[in-house]
Amino acid sequence: MKISFADKRPSGAYALAIPVWGEDMLADRLGELDESSRTLAARAAEAQRFERELATIAETFVAEGNIARRLLLIGLGGKRDDEALFERVGGALSARLLTSGEVKLVVDVSGLGLDGEAAARIAFGAAARSWRYDIYRTKLGAKAKPTLDEVVIVGGGRGADDAWRDKAALLAGISLCRTLVTEPANVIYPTSFVERCQAAMKGVGIEFEILDEAAMRDLGMHALLGVSLGSAQPPRLLAMRWNGGDPKRKPVAFVGKGVTFDTGGISIKPAAGMESMKWDMGGAAAVAGAMLALAGRKAKANVVGICGLVENMPDGKAQRPGDVVTSMSGQTIEVINTDAEGRLVLCDAITWAQRHYNPEIVIDLATLTGAMVISLGSEYAGMFSNDDMLAAGLAEAGRTTGDRLWRMPMGDVYDKMIESPIADMKNIGGREAGSITAACFLGRFVETGVKWAHLDIAGMAWANKASHLFDKGATGYGVALLDRFIADNHEG
Repeated sequence: MKISFADKRPSGAYALAIPVWGEDMLADRLGELDESSRTLAARAAEAQRFERELATIAETFVAEGNIARRLLLIGLGGKRDDEALFERVGGALSARLLTSGEVKLVVDVSGLGLDGEAAARIAFGAAARSWRYDIYRTKLGAKAKPTLDEVVIVGGGRGADDAWRDKAALLAGISLCRTLVTEPANVIYPTSFVERCQAAMKGVGIEFEILDEAAMRDLGMHALLGVSLGSAQPPRLLAMRWNGGDPKRKPVAFVGKGVTFDTGGISIKPAAGMESMKWDMGGAAAVAGAMLALAGRKAKANVVGICGLVENMPDGKAQRPGDVVTSMSGQTIEVINTDAEGRLVLCDAITWAQRHYNPEIVIDLATLTGAMVISLGSEYAGMFSNDDMLAAGLAEAGRTTGDRLWRMPMGDVYDKMIESPIADMKNIGGREAGSITAACFLGRFVETGVKWAHLDIAGMAWANKASHLFDKGATGYGVALLDRFIADNHEG
């Protein structure tokens, strides 16, 4: 989608959107229209019970010369500090017009006193909500095809173009994440995931390091490798490094679970709904997207993104319940359930990240447990951390971006639930507190002095209903969260 900013409305054909605060006089906001058009718009708004609530829309057509102009009044609500206010406005407009036949949208914010940042946020909301992935649809009806491909924000003041450059970088990262999550498992598997990332990040300054199966075996990553035993697709460990900060400063490490398809292995999942397990690599996709966003805006920070990439399949060579594996850390794990595979991938990736990069902070993201969906639904991701300041910084970044987090408890009483009678630990506890015991498992691989947070995003990577920034499907959750966390806490 083409985005631009202007001081006055252009000429020609386009749909016109006029945002309205809750206390605004409608006549004042419609001042540039002639009297008959103002009267028509006001009556249409009244008939549609338009009360200026945030992101609500009243729509009509008015005559401007020989053009029948689609006019949309969109509410800004009454609170200037509403979460994601301007993104919700842009997203609502995009959702309304995306397949409407309109090609160009002009959003006139003149007279509202908005700065360039607010204007860029409206544009970002519109562009993010317009994302679709139709490449496999060969019989899409004409009325179902997107038409809207240009948005112009008028009257946003100075700084809009500068603010948009950062938003455009974030949008590219979210788009990469959504694409990776949306693609089927016969298209995105460990090696093709790596190739997609390399292609998307070509020329942006990111350094790549890729470990194949032999290299991981030499390092003793038998927890990660055990998950991949039943698959014909070889595993990979992907590292992406961005060096934008003080060379003397330790990096922040993002670690993503990249199970490109999860059957559950020998502990096989029910057939119904198994097709959704193509997005069990949502954590790795978020890490890849965040790295592209950071590099795209030239973030002044040192960050490394690591993705543990495997496919979990049942096979004659597959790992069995009851097997014992030795992780890269040297700790042994009794595999009680092969469907609790994400933590086996992450524990070796976390160990390698710490030993290879010596990071100050490790943040892992994973579609890890169904128990998290039961606990928090699709409103929040669960957050577990060994550091209060880190947890507070992530929570604030989540509040600001809309990638919300809810901190969950940890402790010895939960940690004891994963004790094994024959190994250092087992990979699941009982039915109770499943998300917490999974976090405790990962916590055993965090080295002394390292600040760590685990984000269980099981309910967030894919949506069954639309939101202000996405339609049904891949959400891109985590990209904006990580980008904002770095901007607020590790730059400047």
